[in-house]
Amino acid sequence: MATKKKGKKVKAIVKLAIEAGKANPAPPVGPALGQHGVPIMDFCKEFNAKTSKMGADVIPVILTVYEDRSFTFITKTPVTSHLIKKTLKLSKGSAIPNKQKIGKLTQAQVEEIAKIKMPDLNTTDMNEAVKVVLGTAKSMGVEVANGR
Repeated sequence: MATKKKGKKVKAIVKLAIEAGKANPAPPVGPALGQHGVPIMDFCKEFNAKTSKMGADVIPVILTVYEDRSFTFITKTPVTSHLIKKTLKLSKGSAIPNKQKIGKLTQAQVEEIAKIKMPDLNTTDMNEAVKVVLGTAKSMGVEVANGR
C-alpha cells in the first residue's frame, strides 16, 4: 500500500467516524491511530479545531499516515443515517426495518439531506442523491411520505 505522495511514503490509510469536536485518545480513536504510530493528541487537537463548529454530527474522516509518522486528513459530510436520525430526533434505527417502521420523512426533508450529502456522493444528479438517502432511510425502518 506504500505509494509516493509529496515525496513521502504512505504507511496506512485509516477511516474513522468521530463526533465533531469530540476526538479524544480513548477508543476507537486511540487504538486505531496508535497502531500506526500517529501522534494521537496532535490529531485530536487538529480534528477538534477543524470540526468544532459542526455541532454534534458524526463526521467521517480519512487519515493518511506517512512512514515518518506525519499525517494528513480529510473530513467528509456527516453520515447519512446520522442526518436522518437527527432530522427525526431518533436515537437509533429500527431493529426490524422491513416490519417495524420508526418514523416518516417528508420528500422535502429527504431532498435537504441529499443536498448536504451531495459533495461526497459519486453523482451530481439530485434525483440520484435522493435515491441514496431513500435507500439508507429504508434500511433504517424510516418511511418517506409521498415518496417513491
